[in-house]
Amino acid sequence: MRYNPDIVIRGETDADIFPIENVTVAAFKSLAISNQTEQFIIKALRAAHALTISLVAEVAGRVVGHIAFSPVTLSDGTEGWYGLGPVSVLPEYQRQGIGTALIQEGLSRLKDLNAAGCCLVGHPGYYGRFAFENAAGLTVEGVPSEFFFVLSFDGRVPEGVATFHEGFKADCDSWPGVCDSVQGVGCRDHT
Repeated sequence: MRYNPDIVIRGETDADIFPIENVTVAAFKSLAISNQTEQFIIKALRAAHALTISLVAEVAGRVVGHIAFSPVTLSDGTEGWYGLGPVSVLPEYQRQGIGTALIQEGLSRLKDLNAAGCCLVGHPGYYGRFAFENAAGLTVEGVPSEFFFVLSFDGRVPEGVATFHEGFKADCDSWPGVCDSVQGVGCRDHT
């Protein structure tokens, strides 16, 4: 990985909405593990005012990356936990430290909000570098444990079931007419 020193990480603005969608579509377009619905998840989270933190990465004034954090409900009643994702970087800017910078800044901002922790569903080989780990006592329905990761900010990991925001169920059918409006949109069933 080469580091791009020209990265600027900042909060999203209204002007970033379409660039974020395009970055997200491009980032997930060729991933076999994706249903190409990530842009609809972000749209649903934004519409529900559930984007606690939404950051973009810019290089030379161009949005090249994005990360979202939203509240997670835990079955044991523990509060203050957030879900990380989706995180996206344009393919031509990947492996330059942009995803890492987005994740580190997002986690820092969660800590500034006095969050108790963060969880995600992701690639087992990637998130350990940020101190995420599998937790035996906390699960997500339908997700194998090796793909579910937690990072406690206070040393305590809740037990039970984590439920991501309803927006994570969004797909093309959730946003009629949007599939054609986003450049290169995925949704395998609709392209």
